[in-house]
Amino acid sequence: MDAFVVTAQQPEMETHMVAPQNPTVVVEHYFAAFNAGNAAAIGALFADDASVQDPIGTPSHIGREAITQFYQAAINTGARLTPTGAIRVAGKHVAFPFCVQLEVGGSEMIIEVIDTMRFDDEGQIEEMRAYFNTTGVRDFLV
Repeated sequence: MDAFVVTAQQPEMETHMVAPQNPTVVVEHYFAAFNAGNAAAIGALFADDASVQDPIGTPSHIGREAITQFYQAAINTGARLTPTGAIRVAGKHVAFPFCVQLEVGGSEMIIEVIDTMRFDDEGQIEEMRAYFNTTGVRDFLV
């Protein structure tokens, strides 16, 4: 896998990211871009024909444009992501736990999540799946 450079701009911020062959670094950039509110930078981490299923069991978002729109909607909720454990790498696959913190109806909600990603030969994410209990949050996410 070769390294690639991601440059994404949004009003009020510019983010330069390097996503090398190390999947751990890609995941770290994923967290940083989300918490910076930069959906374009997140989308740039994905292959053109990638898919995101978040949460698992819901319809997939397919293609970089749809994925970027999905992440923009997630960012617009005010959610913040906090890693809660080690990033586990097995070849072109990673799994990692984290919490999503957001405010719903004046109360803080914390959702414990495990994401899995599969990478292509260029080091871009070709598949992401999110696993979490949707009890009590499904209506909010729709």
